[in-house]
Amino acid sequence: MRDAHDIERAVGIDHYVSDAPGTGGSLRESAADFRVRELEAFDTEPVDADTGDYPHLVFRATLTNWDTNGFARDLSNKLGISRERVSWAGTKDRNAVTTQLFSVRGVDAADLPEIGNAAIEPVGRAGRPIRFGDLRGNAFTIVVRDADPDPVDDVTRELTAFGGADGDGGSGARGASDVGGEADDGTGDATGGATSVGVPNVFGQQRFGSYRPVTHEVGLAVLRGDWEGAVMAYVGNPSPDEPPETREARTFVEETRDWSAAIERFPRRLRYERAVLNTLAENGGGSEEDYREALETFPSNLQRLFVHAAQSYVFNRICSERLERGLPFDRAVAGDVVCFADTDGEPVLPDIDRTQRVTEGRVEVVNRHLERGRAFVTAPLVGTDTEFGEGEPGEIERAVCADVGVERDDFDLPGSFGSTGTRRAILLTTDLAVSRDPLTFEFALPKGSYATVLLREYLKSGPLDL
Repeated sequence: MRDAHDIERAVGIDHYVSDAPGTGGSLRESAADFRVRELEAFDTEPVDADTGDYPHLVFRATLTNWDTNGFARDLSNKLGISRERVSWAGTKDRNAVTTQLFSVRGVDAADLPEIGNAAIEPVGRAGRPIRFGDLRGNAFTIVVRDADPDPVDDVTRELTAFGGADGDGGSGARGASDVGGEADDGTGDATGGATSVGVPNVFGQQRFGSYRPVTHEVGLAVLRGDWEGAVMAYVGNPSPDEPPETREARTFVEETRDWSAAIERFPRRLRYERAVLNTLAENGGGSEEDYREALETFPSNLQRLFVHAAQSYVFNRICSERLERGLPFDRAVAGDVVCFADTDGEPVLPDIDRTQRVTEGRVEVVNRHLERGRAFVTAPLVGTDTEFGEGEPGEIERAVCADVGVERDDFDLPGSFGSTGTRRAILLTTDLAVSRDPLTFEFALPKGSYATVLLREYLKSGPLDL
């Protein structure tokens, strides 16, 4: 196994699973090079349905160079409503062309404003808002510029083997199929087919911050009850990959704790940092309660993100340790916890409400389910209700939690910071189609999985190039 880049290791991703060299190249030279389309799973009534029964307007937005939170903020400002009335199923990156659903409460279709670089299409009305996770997945078309396509075949063969596919170039049982298009399958057989490949289902760098991966550090501090540490991990903690003015502002606030003066030093684009500093300046910023109140200036979805990032970091560490020990991802071993598949649509999703611990006597039976795409091996996103595995998988889970300094009871927090935990599939598989001029990848992933986790295996570039 190749070692990962240092910035990846800082978020728990220790290795590549493919030993082949990378294609190099760069992503997102333009927004059009990175296209994402939600695979929708939200039912609506007609746009003219009764607003009393269906108070939420649902619309589809195709956004260019918009991050989801920024678009929601701009939309709510133009409508003159609270940002909390705008909801969506999945958060998307800024430098891309993304198509996704939003809902907004108490608004008519005629009220939707014009917003630059956004095409807005009313879809219908609903009795409840769209919630995080109200989608099956995302379909991607991603162009890599200035790449060497020669290593693609070797990487594909290794990822096919890792994912447990039979290597015949056909679709894997768990592969996502909604990609479309004619493409080389990456194995030298340019028949327009797609090849099933697999990688560890870790959380990508974006979960933690691409240039400054700190969201998990904030979350870990929250779990320890260290509200000052959480705030300073966010507003302080300068990164060498930041612009000089931002590094200087973070260094200043760390050295002085002069909140009012720090506000003037932080660029206006860092609005969350400025909001935190403003709250500290108003309250005096001397007590843990002051620091907690400052952190609670974030929208509720971003408050949850901090603790979720801490869970994600622990999950990544568990996957890396499993990889290090040579345990399989496509098959279960005694002590694993598997969940069964929700096959009602594409991509096939893990049903984390239907889990089973694998005993020694049932390993063979469970692995037949895994081979047929009817189940997934899982690892925990630790929370108050987490049940660890047994045997070696359970040993890994407990050891990582102990090393990070996280216990289940730490997640018993009020408001948006608390979490009961869940489980997550450790293997990500998809049907991948590749074309070479320019190098283009087409695939679909289940919700919650990261395109860059697959692409990093092909490019072998640092996270800042992804």
